[in-house]
Amino acid sequence: MKLSAEKELAHIGETHAMDNHDRDLVHELSKRLDACWRYDQYIANAEDGEELRDFWRDLKEQDIGVVQRLKGLIRAEIDKNCF
Repeated sequence: MKLSAEKELAHIGETHAMDNHDRDLVHELSKRLDACWRYDQYIANAEDGEELRDFWRDLKEQDIGVVQRLKGLIRAEIDKNCF
């Protein structure tokens, strides 16, 4: 007899609407976009700490670059009809 929690999760992942690597790209893009959305608030919260503000600005810049790269990879997958 399966436990209730096991029953709830028994069929998760059975349906694949896209390949795992494409889902991974979309998932990572979503995570990075969420982070970029928050960085300005983090920078404002660090109002008395220049080093902290610089840290958040650096992460923001890096993640914006990663977002652009992810978008390019997703675009390439779409162009290859792999998406």
